[in-house]
Amino acid sequence: MLILFDHGAPWGVSHALRPHTVVTAKARCWERLSNGALLKVAEEAAFDLLFTTDGNLRYQQNLTGRKIAIVVLTGTTKWSRVRLHLERIVATINSATPGSYAEVEIPFQ
Repeated sequence: MLILFDHGAPWGVSHALRPHTVVTAKARCWERLSNGALLKVAEEAAFDLLFTTDGNLRYQQNLTGRKIAIVVLTGTTKWSRVRLHLERIVATINSATPGSYAEVEIPFQ
């Protein structure tokens, strides 16, 4: 699976996603794109999944008919907390299907 990490996604998660291919929006020079433009170029570039921390994405964008799956990390992005939930994050990403949307809540405590 080809996975795009948005600028806020904790990079440490990528180490748990082998054998998937993970690319950052910054590596593609897409870090300044709006959500709509980012989704468009990601789909055009054949990304299978967008991993983001933008919980407003589903309210700001029409996700109907999208080919790309979206997984949103909500709550805290503090690595000491996120790493405790890697198994859930990886399971959610692995079960994503084209056009699906899922959120993984990381509690602050």
